[in-house]
Parts: sequence; structure tokens; C-alpha cells
Amino acid sequence: MNMSLLHQSITNTILKVYYEVYNELGYGFLKKVYQNAMYLELKDRGLKGNQSKKVL
Repeated sequence: MNMSLLHQSITNTILKVYYEVYNELGYGFLKKVYQNAMYLELKDRGLKGNQSKKVL
């Protein structure tokens, strides 16, 4: 079965950034540190978004 994601290129970029950030920072930081690092890296790659979104 060959499944294709609707936004596969964006998904691949996000996953790649996740692993790069984690490998660079390592284990043990607070969640916010990883969020900030990922946000900045994704922004540098031209993706737009919010660092976190509050759910009501």
C-alpha cells in the first residue's frame, strides 16, 4: 500500500527540522526551548506559523 500525504513536502520539512533541533540540543530541556528552536528554524526555512496555539 502506497499512501501519500496531502502536504508531504511540508511534513517532511517539519520532521527534518524536529530531528535536527533535537540532535543539536540533545535531551533535557524544557518543552518551550524545543518549541522556540523549531519555530525559529521553520521560520528560517520560509514556513509561517505560531509557536503554540491555546485551545479553549
